[in-house]
Amino acid sequence: MVERAISVEERIRRAEEIYEKRRQGENRPITKVNVNNTQKKDIKLLKKMIIQILVCISIYLVIYAIYNNKYVFSEDFIKKANEILSYDTNFGELYQNAKSQIQTWFQAITTQEEGQEQTENTQVENQTENEENGIGGATTEETEQDAVISEQEQNAELSQEEQDIQNVKNTTTFVKPVEGTISSSYGRRDNATGNVPKDHTGTDIAAPMGTKIKSATEGEVVLVSEEGDYGKHIKVQIGEVSIIYAHCNQLFVKQGDIVTQGQEIAEVGTTGNSTGPHLHFEIRYSERTVNPQSILEL
Repeated sequence: MVERAISVEERIRRAEEIYEKRRQGENRPITKVNVNNTQKKDIKLLKKMIIQILVCISIYLVIYAIYNNKYVFSEDFIKKANEILSYDTNFGELYQNAKSQIQTWFQAITTQEEGQEQTENTQVENQTENEENGIGGATTEETEQDAVISEQEQNAELSQEEQDIQNVKNTTTFVKPVEGTISSSYGRRDNATGNVPKDHTGTDIAAPMGTKIKSATEGEVVLVSEEGDYGKHIKVQIGEVSIIYAHCNQLFVKQGDIVTQGQEIAEVGTTGNSTGPHLHFEIRYSERTVNPQSILEL
């Protein structure tokens, strides 16, 4: 009954109020309370404070290290720093020097390449010329073989004694064993008698009795004997070369001794088949006798 007494205009007004209230109720902002917001702010502040503390500590440590490092502020360091700062760096000059070095390097490489090319061209020309003349290019091995063959051919042209003399000279050095006069040379003798053999295998050097005899070479004493025509004699061996000192008066070494060149090994005498005091000096190569006067000056 009350609703019927309300006019149409009143109903419209009430409806509009209800609509307006509902509309305002939908758009009204809802306040949300974030319970954890304060806690997050506290964590951020704590992190920021820790970072600031660490930065301060780092700065302090750096300052402390620099302050307590004597080298950084030492006179030597300051002096060297001043020297470096006092240098007047001329970049133009540095550029020119670098450019000059590079040009020199390129020129050296170019010259080397040209030299190699020229050498190769020369070798090719020589090879071509040899082929045209019917001469094949010889390898290093062939050249060595030719040299060996040539040496063998030269040795074949020499007598056995000449080859032995050459071998003795190439392997052994000599000194004069005794000072004296040549009383009989190596080889065949015209005044051969019962005491003087026709073929003389050494050189006789006449000297006063008791004159000291020196070893003409180094070597090993392989024989010491008083028997035979040589009388008291010594044989010294060095490689293929052996030396005999014969007709001695006294011997100062024994078999098995190692003697040095110039060492006194005996005395001049006239033992064995001898006509007077002298040294019979004999040189052998592979037990073939050679002329001592072809080896050294006696």
